[in-house]
Amino acid sequence: MKKVIVISTSLRRGSNSDMLADQFVEGAKSAGNEVEKISLVGKNIQFCKGCLGCQKLGRCVINDDVNDIMAKVLKADVVCWATPIYYYEMSGQMKTLIDRMNAMYEQDYAFRDVYLLTAAAEDEEQTPKRAETGLTGWIDCYPKSRLAGTLFCGGVNDAREIEGNPKLQEAFDLGKSIG
Repeated sequence: MKKVIVISTSLRRGSNSDMLADQFVEGAKSAGNEVEKISLVGKNIQFCKGCLGCQKLGRCVINDDVNDIMAKVLKADVVCWATPIYYYEMSGQMKTLIDRMNAMYEQDYAFRDVYLLTAAAEDEEQTPKRAETGLTGWIDCYPKSRLAGTLFCGGVNDAREIEGNPKLQEAFDLGKSIG
């Protein structure tokens, strides 16, 4: 059994990327894993100030929801990020959270496998590539970890447009593959 954290970065409950996250969660649970989904809806996540105080303290100096999220990510065996693609890139709130998790850099971490789930209105193969590149920049800071899998669902724009899409089953299967 692995401890899995799924971070849904869409600020819209029930969004297409959030539905991918839910399916990943269900798949990972069905494989016997301990799974927690963290939604950024309603979270207070401020911008990084670049003060590097986190490198001395082991936590961010800003008192918001980030330190609690970081503590969970550090203890997880698997981290899955789910994001809508805006202008061929990860959501701004995902990037802000990644920037703020700089305090993890010097700490011991449990995660080895990182997954990325994306949804976008555009359906071209290259649509999620910049988001993937941004996430691999974060992963590169944690040399014991790797990008273990990605899933892209293109051609979905309106809320809940993904319903009935075979990519939901693929998200479930990807989560279920965690063993």
